Amino acid sequence: MSREHIHFVTGRLAEQSLRRIVEQLAAQADFAYSIEVLNITVAALMTPDWIASRLHVEETTDRVILPGYCDGDLTPVEQTTGRSVERGPRDLRQLPEYFGKEAMVGEYGTSTIEILAEINHCPRLSLREILDEAARLRTAGADVIDVGCDPGPPWSGVGKVISALVAEGHRVLIDSLNPAEIAPAVRAGAELVLSVNRSNRDAAADWGCEVVAVPDTPSDSSSLDETIDYLQQANVPFRIDPVLEPIGFGFSQSLSRYLDVRRRYPKADMMMGIGNLTELTDVDSAGVNVVLLGFCEELGISSVLTTQVINWARTSVQECDLARRLVHYAVSQQALPKHIEPRLVTLRDERVLPENRDDLDRLAAQLKDNNYRIFVCDSEVHLVSAGLHLFDANPFRLFQQLLDTRPTNLDPSHAFYLGYEMCKAATAATLSKQYRQDESLDWGYLTRVEKHHRLSRTRAEDAGNTNEK
Repeated sequence: MSREHIHFVTGRLAEQSLRRIVEQLAAQADFAYSIEVLNITVAALMTPDWIASRLHVEETTDRVILPGYCDGDLTPVEQTTGRSVERGPRDLRQLPEYFGKEAMVGEYGTSTIEILAEINHCPRLSLREILDEAARLRTAGADVIDVGCDPGPPWSGVGKVISALVAEGHRVLIDSLNPAEIAPAVRAGAELVLSVNRSNRDAAADWGCEVVAVPDTPSDSSSLDETIDYLQQANVPFRIDPVLEPIGFGFSQSLSRYLDVRRRYPKADMMMGIGNLTELTDVDSAGVNVVLLGFCEELGISSVLTTQVINWARTSVQECDLARRLVHYAVSQQALPKHIEPRLVTLRDERVLPENRDDLDRLAAQLKDNNYRIFVCDSEVHLVSAGLHLFDANPFRLFQQLLDTRPTNLDPSHAFYLGYEMCKAATAATLSKQYRQDESLDWGYLTRVEKHHRLSRTRAEDAGNTNEK
C-alpha cells in the first residue's frame, strides 16, 4: 500500500521553516510530500481564488494543505486540483501536533456529577431577574437551579417563582430550612430540599421529594447520623452533605468527614457545597473547582452546589461543567487530567513556542514591504518591517523608537492598531502566553475571538499587488 502524498503550499518567507519541519514530520508520520512555494512573500495574503489559479499539484497527490491564515471558501482549490483541501495550523511549529494528535478514547465529554447552581437572595429579586439568571446558569451548564432564600419570615412569593421556573423547563431545588417556605415550593414543583437536619426533619415526610441531609453543625457527625436514620425510617429519599468548611475554619477536617461518610454509607448519594471554598478564598475559582470535583469524582459524590457571587468566581458553573468532564475522563480511563481540557487553562498557556531573535533579524532583512509584524521574544515586544527590527519590554518606548524612524505609513488608525497589538504582546510576555499578531490571546473558555484587522486592512490596501516581482 503506497504512502499518502501530501502537497503543502506556502509563501516565500515561510519556505525554509516549512521544509525543515515537514522533512522531520514526514518520517515520523510516514507520508510522502511535496512543497509548492507560490510567488508571494507572505502566505497570509493568499486567497483560495488566487491559489487556485497558480497551483500545480502532482498526480500522486492525495490531499493539499494550505496555510492556516488562508481565509475563505476552499472550493475553488478543490475544483481546480480535484483533491481534498484543508487549512493547516496558523503557526508552522504546530504542524507536528496537527498530524500527531490522537482522538481520545472513552467518549470524552461524559460526566457523572450534577451541577446545582444557586441564585442567591431570591426574595430580593424580581421574577424577571430570577428567570433571566436561571437561563444564564442553565446555558453555562447547570442541571438544577437552586432558589436561595433569606433568613427571617417565610417568603410569600416562593411558590410563584418555583412555578415560573418549572414552566420554563428548569429543574428546581429550594434552599431553605423553613418548613413554611419549603412546603409551597415543593407543591410548585421543587424536586429537592436543601437542607434537612434536626430542626426541620419532622416535616420531610410530608414533602414527597428528595432532601439533603446535613449535620446540625459541621463537626457534629452524630447529628448527621441521627437525621439519616430518621429519613431512612420515614422512607424519605436523601443525599448527604457533611458540609465543606473554609480554609482556616476546619477545611481539612471537613474533607475527612466526606471520606468518613462514604466509608460508613458506601451506597448513599452525596453532595458537596463547594462555594465555601471558591467564594471565600482569594484565588481564581477554576483551579479550585477542578480539584474539588476531582475529589468528588473519586469519592462518588454525584452532585455539587456552586454559586457565582464574588467576581473571581463568577464563571464557576461553566468551570464546573468543564471540570466534571475532565475528572470523569481521568478517573474512568485512569489517565492523567493533562493535555485534555485546554479551555480550563486561562492565565498562562499550556505551551509557548518561542521566537528566535536571529530569525527576526533575518526576517527584517528579507522583507520588501513596510507592513509591521509584531512578535514576542525574550520577554520583549519586537516590531519588524523591511530593514527594521525594533524591540523593547515597554510598548511606549518601542512606539517612540518607531516614531524616531519617521515612518511615512503611520496614520492614526494604523497607530491605534499597532498600540493595541503591542499591548496584547506585552500582556503575553508578562503572563507567558503565546502571542500571534491579529489573533486574540488564548484565555481558555474566556477567549473572545477577534477579527483579523491587520490582514483585512493589508488585503484592502494591497489589492491587485501580490508582490510577484
